[in-house]
Amino acid sequence: MATTINADTSSGLILTSDTSGEIELQSGGTTKLTINSSGVVGAGLAWQSSIVTAATLTAVAGIGYSINTTSNACTVTLPASASVGDEIQIVDYAGTFATNKITLTSSLKIEGGTGNKFLTTNREGLTITYIDVTQGWVATSGVNSGSQALDPEVTYSADFLIVAGGGGGGTGVVSYLNAGGGGAGGYRNSFSTEASGGGGSSETELSFIEDTVYTITVGAGGASDVSGSNSVISGAGLATVTSIGGGRGGTAIAASIGGSGGGGASAGSTGAATGASGTASQGFAGGTGTASSPSSYIAGGGGGAGEAGNTDGSGEGGDGVASSISGSAVTRGGGGGGSATSNAGGGGSGGGGASSTNATGGSGTINLGGGAGGGAAVGSYAGGSGGSGVVILRMLTADYSGTSTGSPTVSTSGSDTILIYNASGSYTG
Repeated sequence: MATTINADTSSGLILTSDTSGEIELQSGGTTKLTINSSGVVGAGLAWQSSIVTAATLTAVAGIGYSINTTSNACTVTLPASASVGDEIQIVDYAGTFATNKITLTSSLKIEGGTGNKFLTTNREGLTITYIDVTQGWVATSGVNSGSQALDPEVTYSADFLIVAGGGGGGTGVVSYLNAGGGGAGGYRNSFSTEASGGGGSSETELSFIEDTVYTITVGAGGASDVSGSNSVISGAGLATVTSIGGGRGGTAIAASIGGSGGGGASAGSTGAATGASGTASQGFAGGTGTASSPSSYIAGGGGGAGEAGNTDGSGEGGDGVASSISGSAVTRGGGGGGSATSNAGGGGSGGGGASSTNATGGSGTINLGGGAGGGAAVGSYAGGSGGSGVVILRMLTADYSGTSTGSPTVSTSGSDTILIYNASGSYTG
């Protein structure tokens, strides 16, 4: 039992001592300073008077927080600078940490590591103390904390297929300048042993962290004379995965490099235009136009994920690559066909748009990342528009969180859950 040594009613300060020899200085009922029987001094914590209910909290050293996670989880950001002995206390106000957990994040280390830590046990309460630059913040006391006060990050694997938007076809120009086909969107794949675009191998699967939000960007197809847009998977702790938009088809302006390269224009007296390069392990180069005679000028086909433009014949778009990540084999990433005075090039398998001898180029197929067909010279027709891309995630159903935005199509195959994003959104690990 504590005995009052001295009390100052004007300041509210009270000095007490107990039978163990510990001395406390209190103010307003809160311990401000302790001196134990060995002479060790410790500072007491002041408790924030209001209950924390927000989804985020920036913590301050020397403060205790009661956090109510009945309605939502809470991410607590620890101080960016700290002194040895700084303390913060956290308590589960409503006994709901197991349902909506606490995430501790810090620019300083937590228990010697750089990852986040979690409080996941109902009625848990703990004190974390800053020790030094090597260990950073560590748990120094706790109640109802299960096997450990600070739980580590929980990660799991997910496969992906990410296809960018296809490039737009070039615009034809009078005097027999037929336009090249657009290149397919970049194609990257980690599923099974399936190939990526451009002859690349299957990539390393993603590692998702539970309760972390990952942004899914689905690239749009490019309009005539415009390259496609990138598709991207990004988020904390993840090496960003980017598929490059397909290159535009060539015409009076040169074909552009992309995930797969745009096809080169055919030409008159100036000679044939060369197709543009693709991106390594995403797509192949576009084909080169021909200039044999005005009656047979044929522009180059756009590169595909599976082969270069013109591989299957003059002006033909390169074929795409098939994947079964969605549960059945689907070919994506076909290049657009190059236009011609006669015998215009067809689009590559996997959504490539066909070209024409006397019309606007055909558009690439949406959500297959197909390149667009080039426009015909006679009439100065525009090229078609590239097809939009797609992002597909596949993971064990046991790991699937069920939380996403952007309305992906969700299905199952065996023990896996598959999410197909035809538009941008997010996934929470």
